[in-house]
Order: sequence, then structure tokens, then C-alpha cells
Amino acid sequence: MAGNHRSAGAPDIVAVRDAHRLDENRLALFLADYHLLDGGLAVAQFQGGQSNPTYLLTTGSDSAPIRYVLRKKPPGDILPSAHRIDREYRVMNALRNSAGVPVPRMRVYADDADILGTEFFVMDYVPGRVFSDPGLRDLARVDRRALYASMIDRMADLHSVDVHAAGLSDFGRPNGYVARQVERWRGQYAASTDEPDPNMEALGVWLARHCPADVSPAIAHGDFRLGNLLVAAEGVSIAAVLDWELATIGHPLGDLAYACMPYYLPQGIPGLKGIDGLDLAAAGIPSEADQIARYRARRGIGPIHDWPVFMAFALFRVAAILQGVHARAVAGNASNADALAVGKQATVMAERGWAVARNAG
Repeated sequence: MAGNHRSAGAPDIVAVRDAHRLDENRLALFLADYHLLDGGLAVAQFQGGQSNPTYLLTTGSDSAPIRYVLRKKPPGDILPSAHRIDREYRVMNALRNSAGVPVPRMRVYADDADILGTEFFVMDYVPGRVFSDPGLRDLARVDRRALYASMIDRMADLHSVDVHAAGLSDFGRPNGYVARQVERWRGQYAASTDEPDPNMEALGVWLARHCPADVSPAIAHGDFRLGNLLVAAEGVSIAAVLDWELATIGHPLGDLAYACMPYYLPQGIPGLKGIDGLDLAAAGIPSEADQIARYRARRGIGPIHDWPVFMAFALFRVAAILQGVHARAVAGNASNADALAVGKQATVMAERGWAVARNAG
């Protein structure tokens, strides 16, 4: 399923990269201890993603293969508080019975770094397709609108989950969420570069002065976008929401702004996924206003008056994340082969975010 022979949306599965090789014998013994091994074990790596290395594990027989997914912290030095796969495991396990929020079944979490070098967890493999391009060029026009709608519906359903009933009351501090996030990502950015971008520094100062008021706490995914939605093999229903390492209890509109970020990013720049300038009506893609209206209706909330703050914050945070990707690429331990190119796009994110802030006054 690699290269140009993959069908549209099929996961990009490659041989394990040298920087992320595992001790497969130790892994097989570990899986056997938890009754997850049936015969031999084959290990491959998912190419997509810029953060935690993710592997496809296959056991069983050729006629009846059994597949799991393993995610682990990357090797080498990493930034403080980054790559929290323990939190990722916990939130998905907590959401396993939540209506409208499909997640893979969690199998086991291993905090013993001696097994594979870093912490990791194993979950069920869910078949499906991933469409990272917000232009959805591989889908029919009618399916594009439907998938955008499904994304908003699943997000609204997540934000409607009762935090206490899910056992996540202590998963984060709802008060002051945006202020803490701004402080965190300013720190992460500063730790990732010796030559800070003036737009990024100005945007960080502006955000610190315009933090929105708190709302009722919700589970915030932190990376809610098309590329983290596993689409069913047929139709455009969401089979699973993936990549929860940034999840916390916080302000739900952070997720909504993040998902709407492609409307603010240019098309055709490697490493960026934007639809700014695309004829949305012709493409069958709803507008940003359509997406916001759908979210408000599904959650039953009123107008969003401080939308520019959330959008500027979304762009700021991604710029900081991409700068970290770039730093890991330079150090040689990024999880994706194109991380060096992607990381360089932090400057574009910072420029767009500062433009949103300046226009907001």
C-alpha cells in the first residue's frame, strides 16, 4: 500500500525507519504476555504524522490476520510536556462508550521504557481512509460536504460529553485554559529556536492580552482536523477519531478554530494544508461560516464574538508545533521523513496568525 499504487485515502504504510526500529523480539514477548500474539509478528510503520511514531502490528495467519496499532514516544531528547501518550491512552479509553465519539479499543499501556526504549501503548487497528488534504480532491463533490459536516458533528458530540461521567474530571484545569495554552506554546516555541520570528513574538504578546473568558469545561481534542479522522471504507462516516496526545479539559472553541484553520492558509505550499482562495461552492466544500453555524446548532450555543482570538491562537499554536517538528528534524529524530520541509512552514503560520490579530484590532 505504498507509493503511487495506494488507493485514495489508504494509509501510507512503509518499512520501519532506521531511527524508529524496535526490538521486535521483546515486543513479541510483551504482546504474548497480554494474549495479543497469535503466531508470528510483522511490524511496519505509518508514514503520516509528525509526532509519535506509529506502527502497524500484524499477527495471526495469512487467511485471518489480526492487526493492532502501536504508538510510542519518539527516541532522543524531546521538549518538556510533549508526546504525552499516557494521556492519549487514557482519554481514548475513557471515551470508549461515548456516543458520537468513535475511538479504537485500547489494549495495553506500557510505561516501562526498558521494553522498547520509550513508553508506548497498543490499540486495535481500525480499517478506514484518511483524507489530509482539506480540498478533498480524492472525493466526489457531494461527499466533500458530507465529510466536512461529519467532522463538525463528531467534534460537537465530543464537546458534549459529560467530563465527570467519563472519569476525566482531573484530566485538565478548565479555568484559564487559553491563557495557559498561550504560555505553554510560547515556551515550547522559544525552546525550539535560537532565531525567533518577529511575527510569532508579536502574536504571542497579543494573545496573552486577549485571552477569552472561560466556558463550561469540555474535552478538547487539541488536534481536531480532517487528517486525524479515520473515514469508513464506504461512505464518509467517521470510523475513529485519532491522535489524542494534546487532549485536555479546556475551551471547546479551540478545537473548532483549529478545524477551520485551512480557510486561512494558502493553497499549493508544501507542508501546509490550506484552501484560502479555493472556490468553495464549486468544490462542494462548506464555508467557515457554514461550519461555525452547524457547530453552534448542534451544541445549542449562541454567537461567537471572540472568534479572531481563537483563530489567531490556532495558527500560533501550530506555528509553535511546526517549529518543534523542524527542531526534531534537525536533531534527526522526527517521526516523518518530510519533517524538515514541514517544520519550515512555521513562518507562514506565524504571518497568517499575526494578520488575523492585526485585523481584529
